Amino acid sequence: MKVRKCSTPEEIKKRKKAVIFCLSPDKKCIIVEEGKEILVGDVGVTVTDPFKHFVQMLPEKDCRYALYDASFETKESKKEELMFFLWAPEQAPLKSKMIYASSKDAIKKKFQGIVCDTIAVPCRAAHLHHTG
Repeated sequence: MKVRKCSTPEEIKKRKKAVIFCLSPDKKCIIVEEGKEILVGDVGVTVTDPFKHFVQMLPEKDCRYALYDASFETKESKKEELMFFLWAPEQAPLKSKMIYASSKDAIKKKFQGIVCDTIAVPCRAAHLHHTG
């Protein structure tokens, strides 16, 4: 997943807004979790609030990695930034937390343009801890 400034309208619709990754069943590979992505073309059609939908796709009792292509406006311009999340809920098994934490850098190196690296845990309001 990479932030791109210009594309055709059809390419834009197929771009991923968010993707969630999990460990393979044998815990040896990091894979895209089936059915856990939001396409840019879904926003406004089947997904009204993409960030809320993204957070709702995360499991309550296990860890995940996620990428989110954030779009926002400043006084000067519109911006897009690629955000990386390590999702680590308190109810996740300790072994899962350890595996995800220890392999975080390996998956991050595979993606260019990550601007924000965040460890996220669930609570009533989304609580995010920025790590750099």
